[in-house]
Amino acid sequence: MTREIIHTERAPGAIGTYSQAVKVGTTVYLSGQIPLDPESMEMVSGDFRAHAVRVLENLKAVAEAAGGGLRDVVKLNVFLTDLGNFATVNELMSEYFTPPYPARAAIGVAALPRGAVVEMDAVLELDA
Repeated sequence: MTREIIHTERAPGAIGTYSQAVKVGTTVYLSGQIPLDPESMEMVSGDFRAHAVRVLENLKAVAEAAGGGLRDVVKLNVFLTDLGNFATVNELMSEYFTPPYPARAAIGVAALPRGAVVEMDAVLELDA
């Protein structure tokens, strides 16, 4: 199968040696998103919720560029520098996703790129 590189200006450009997403067949692998504003490439201001919303909006933009949406997420990985923010992640998931919810992992980490407090990546499965 061939790989298709997915890119959109509606999400932050890569800050390293990776693509925003790679599509193979009907599966799309979305790279991790941190709370960068796609226009300024600067971290958003505000509380944890504002940061997590920006991350989800970035993922949504990449998913849409791939021809899908958050409804197509089958696996979501959430990386948190403070697991005390887990309840907010659950609240936001109920706003951005509908049942049946995707499989998910929430992982506590010591640090994230650019001092981010949250990062998320995802796998989409698109209709054939």
